[in-house]
Amino acid sequence: MSLFSKYFLALFAAVVVPLLIASGSQAWFGYGDRRAALNNLLDAEARAAAAKIQDFMEGIRDQLGWTVQLPWSERVDEKRRLDAFVLLRQVPAVLSLGLVDAAGKERLFVSRIGLNRVEGGDDHSASPAVTGARENRAWFGPVTFQRGSEPFMTVAVAGNRPAAGVAIAEVNLKFIWDVVSAIRVGRTGEAFVLDRQGRLIAHPDISLVLRADDAATRPLRDLRAAILDRPGEAIAGRDMAGSTVLAAMAPISTAGWSVIVKQPVAEAFGPIYAALWRTLGLLIAGAALAAALAYWLTQRMTRPILLLEDGVTRIGAGQFDHRINITTGDEFERLAARFNEMAGELGVSQERSERIGRLKRFLAPQVAELVDRSGDDHVLDGRRVEAVVVFCDLRGFTAFSSRTEPETVIHLLGEYYDALERVVSTHGATLTNFSGDGAMVLVNAPVPCPDPALRAVEMARDMQLNVQKLLADRQGLDHRLGFGVGLAMGPATVGRIGSGGRLDYTAIGTVVNLASRLCSGAHDCEILVDRVAARAVGSRLPLVELNPRALKGFDRPVAVFAIAALPPA
Repeated sequence: MSLFSKYFLALFAAVVVPLLIASGSQAWFGYGDRRAALNNLLDAEARAAAAKIQDFMEGIRDQLGWTVQLPWSERVDEKRRLDAFVLLRQVPAVLSLGLVDAAGKERLFVSRIGLNRVEGGDDHSASPAVTGARENRAWFGPVTFQRGSEPFMTVAVAGNRPAAGVAIAEVNLKFIWDVVSAIRVGRTGEAFVLDRQGRLIAHPDISLVLRADDAATRPLRDLRAAILDRPGEAIAGRDMAGSTVLAAMAPISTAGWSVIVKQPVAEAFGPIYAALWRTLGLLIAGAALAAALAYWLTQRMTRPILLLEDGVTRIGAGQFDHRINITTGDEFERLAARFNEMAGELGVSQERSERIGRLKRFLAPQVAELVDRSGDDHVLDGRRVEAVVVFCDLRGFTAFSSRTEPETVIHLLGEYYDALERVVSTHGATLTNFSGDGAMVLVNAPVPCPDPALRAVEMARDMQLNVQKLLADRQGLDHRLGFGVGLAMGPATVGRIGSGGRLDYTAIGTVVNLASRLCSGAHDCEILVDRVAARAVGSRLPLVELNPRALKGFDRPVAVFAIAALPPA
């Protein structure tokens, strides 16, 4: 995954995830609050409707109670008959009224649709209405549907004294419609009433009641059963139309009925749905803003990185004059400045390396490094100086190389040269060249140094010690190798010499020949020093004077000195 994708997704998620969490929690808690509010609202409406219907039923009971205040005489008086007609006029829900004396005989019957009777004499002493009223003062019978449509109920009220008898009324329950139809929950929420058997006895759509279709009202009975399983809580279910509703129930204790108030779920949770749509809109807008912001920030972050990557690639390819141009005013700009500084330094370093490389085409590596450090190649011009010339080579190398594997010879020479270069560099001398197993070193040229003789002798001693240690580690070789050193001090002509394709820095003069002859005459572990160098060293190092030696190229024997206390040959 690219850096752009990683940063884009990270920044986008950093904005969108909190929005999702906030929106989800708001929706969840909003739903819970709305659910609790609806539960309270529907429960309150159901209790209010039950209270109204309860008042309706108790009103009928109280009206009937006025008709059984006085005991019966032998005949029905005119006042009792007028009271019965007044009841029918004041309580339209009462369809008929029958008055029964203490013996259970019908004494008076008045009706809105039937014939009135006085002293009918029918025996009602064993009827449920009379026995129920005498036991409980008031009795509410089961709901019946006359002619299979209209719901009716028998209500019986007993007097305070048995002699007052019992009033039995047939009540038309269509009048409860006025109470139920007035109940509205929201825009389309409504209430309905079921009797003990779950039959619909009151509904805003009165045609549903008049139909008395038990099969059609089964969903309402199922809804009541679900509410009874979880009392005190609004339950989601289906109504007669198959719509999902939220319903609560309150009982009517007088008649054993149930008032159920319902509201469509879509309407009940309409505010939540609207809030969810608003939240979704805000979430989409926030996601779009987060995407734009993440894209802008990621571009602002990755563009400098791409510029840095391209710049580093160019600098790594050798374009040290390339500069990374970033003006963000932050860490990226400072990093680009550091890369530009590095490129400049690399350019300078490259120029130096190229200059050293060009010098190395003509000079020994040590001399080339010296010229580069001094920054002035005039030190290489020919001149006459007091120099100490040191020659060294291996003893027995020719025989060793002729009988030894080339790989072994090359490996030994590599370690031998490394040891010499370390010592020469440590003492600040100039290693002019290697020649087979031999080397030539100059002290006090091309750069002058204090006390060159002492430095040269100490360097020769260190060379001898280091090479002897190297050779001691090669005791397993077939041939014995040794190492000898010769040095001389005197005036010499030093400078560049050679052709245009190859120049060397070297020294010319008698002192060079003398040092070379001393090196040739030195045995293993021996360092031979001429008289001039020995006098310059004096007593600062233990030198032993040897017998004068006849050296090739010299007319007279040459005084020779050796460094004492070296490891045995």
